[in-house]
Amino acid sequence: MEKYDLVVIGSGPAGRRAAVQAAKLGKSVLVVEGRKRVGGVSVHTGTIPSKTLRETALNLSGWRERGFYGRSYRVKKDISSDDLGMRLTKTLEHEVDVLEHQFQRNGVHTMSGFARFVDPNHIVVFAPDSSEMVVQGDRFLIAVGTIPFHPDGIDFADPDIMDSDEIVEMPRLPRTMTVVGAGVIGIEYATIFSALDVAVTVIEPRSTFLDFVDREIIDEFVHQLRDRGVTFRLGSPVVSAVRDAGGRICTTTEDGRSVRTEMLLYCAGRMGATASLGLAECGLETDARGRLTVDAKTFQTAVPHIYAAGDVIGFPSLASTSMEQGRIAACHAFDLPVPPAPAYFPYGVYAVPEISTVGMSEQEVHDRKINYECGIARFRETSRGHIMGLDHGMLKMIFSLKTRRLLGVHIIGEGATELIHIGQAVLNLKGTIDYFIENTFNYPTLAEAYKVAALDAWNRMPRVG
Repeated sequence: MEKYDLVVIGSGPAGRRAAVQAAKLGKSVLVVEGRKRVGGVSVHTGTIPSKTLRETALNLSGWRERGFYGRSYRVKKDISSDDLGMRLTKTLEHEVDVLEHQFQRNGVHTMSGFARFVDPNHIVVFAPDSSEMVVQGDRFLIAVGTIPFHPDGIDFADPDIMDSDEIVEMPRLPRTMTVVGAGVIGIEYATIFSALDVAVTVIEPRSTFLDFVDREIIDEFVHQLRDRGVTFRLGSPVVSAVRDAGGRICTTTEDGRSVRTEMLLYCAGRMGATASLGLAECGLETDARGRLTVDAKTFQTAVPHIYAAGDVIGFPSLASTSMEQGRIAACHAFDLPVPPAPAYFPYGVYAVPEISTVGMSEQEVHDRKINYECGIARFRETSRGHIMGLDHGMLKMIFSLKTRRLLGVHIIGEGATELIHIGQAVLNLKGTIDYFIENTFNYPTLAEAYKVAALDAWNRMPRVG
């Protein structure tokens, strides 16, 4: 029987960061991964594959050059699933190699197999060769991530009905597609395939989507997608999806309407991958979606020496926050003081176009009865935007009238997930509109939009001093 200071179940963003942090503190660490190679959902079916697919689609389609050369411009005329998969294979190999090397140089042990608790301090690992090994741990971190939710009425055995894990290995590129679920994953894939000239219909049971994003940004987003031919059907859940007599997938909603397309991508919900962990044996319970409840500051579960982090604990389910959760959990487990997390962290939606946001939305500011002013800059108003041929894209900032402090930044368009970090820094450092007015930004850059938006707000704010 092997014994370790920390046993990490899962090697995604939370697991890898916790394992390396604990190893750097001189602790013995074991990472148990159900797949043959490390990386977890993030590397193999989630974050890295979807973003690689996005970049490949934008490059091969010539998307970024259409502002100058027209909508008919293409880098490659007939794009196939093989074209999309080639770059994905290379990227995943590189990611796994880097992670394996990181574990190796930090002395982190890894084991392939599925873990199951036998009591609060022991797990049994079922290896791919059918052997079993009992492992003892002083502390555990559960970072198993999530699996797609499969409801009744959807035949996932049909090769043209896929979930968000299977789509990265799609056998062909369809001409038409239905995407069920307008969460982050569904919207990302819907817009990626739209950029490849696939006719996409998005079905969402709620009447709104991406509710954590400022509504003005969503309005701009929807306008752009409808202009590209994306169809939205909101407010009615899917009741069935079957193959019709013509060989297409017929997706029917509760209100009686049907959509017929070549392919269906189901992205409505994910569940914590905890069913096989034997959590009852260590005194833990999950919610209806298989997720664990933890202390928001330490990431301890109800059993103090067992921690959980990443998607398995629910919102916000971002790779970036999962990494920090894993690091904080490892530090707390071994009594290393950790400063409180910043008040605000950025969200990134890698759709086409990108969306990124940090801080409060205009609706939140309004609901809190804070007197405020907004400033907006369109990317086409900047020289860099003109050079890049950008017809769309905007940056919105919200400032307090009383303190002049920045309250929120919301961006849609090229480079949004990169640009947001300027606003994040100013926001968490409690900066004011004066930072953007008084400081110089490189010219020409899209970051110059910060100054344009700040001046736009300043022009409508009461003068002081």
